[in-house]
Amino acid sequence: MSGRTRARARPERTCVGCRKQAAKADLLRVVLIEGRGVPDLRGTLPGRGAYIHAVPGCLELAVRRRAFLRAFRVRGGPGPPDTTELERHLRGAPSNEP
Repeated sequence: MSGRTRARARPERTCVGCRKQAAKADLLRVVLIEGRGVPDLRGTLPGRGAYIHAVPGCLELAVRRRAFLRAFRVRGGPGPPDTTELERHLRGAPSNEP
């Protein structure tokens, strides 16, 4: 094998729920739109994103730890983001345990 062959770099992100690192492609990006946590399935929505495993357990941990407030850098404001749309999406998604 020649010295030119290299493994491709895979960007990694940290799940805001369980705090485990995983490949960016294995996590779901969440963005804050008008106070709501919205799943960004294509990864193209504008704004700061937070990454989470697509399992309800990680979402529950993130909400309990108030991780979304820190990840989105929300100061003051009305409180934690509304995650009902995100919960609905995760309940219908196939389970990929971290």
